[in-house]
Amino acid sequence: MGQMASILFIVVMFAFLYFFMIRPQRKQQQQHQQMLSKIKRGDKATTIGRLHGVVDEVNETEKTVTLDCDGIYLVFDLNAVAKISPAEDAQAKTVAPESGAAAESAATSEVESASSAADDNADSEAK
Repeated sequence: MGQMASILFIVVMFAFLYFFMIRPQRKQQQQHQQMLSKIKRGDKATTIGRLHGVVDEVNETEKTVTLDCDGIYLVFDLNAVAKISPAEDAQAKTVAPESGAAAESAATSEVESASSAADDNADSEAK
């Protein structure tokens, strides 16, 4: 009877490990592979080291991706990509662009408020 209980305990532990550790990890790996298969030029990418950049080139044969990080091109292994955001083109179509006059007046008011704040600081320092 004692041997049956210990064998049953071992079987239950393996079942527990499978359903709560191995199976979810496999699902996560499959989702990551699906995400990497959809990667294309222009997408925003975040690496596992939290470096943000724009996908410039994907090399399927060598399994590498080239990221443009503010003009610096870095080559990473595809598995180093942690997160992909769609390209801005798709997002820009859904957001209504500002009219030129409204954007210009907003920029002008920001510059004026910054210059008046600088004048106020200079006046207070002069006293």
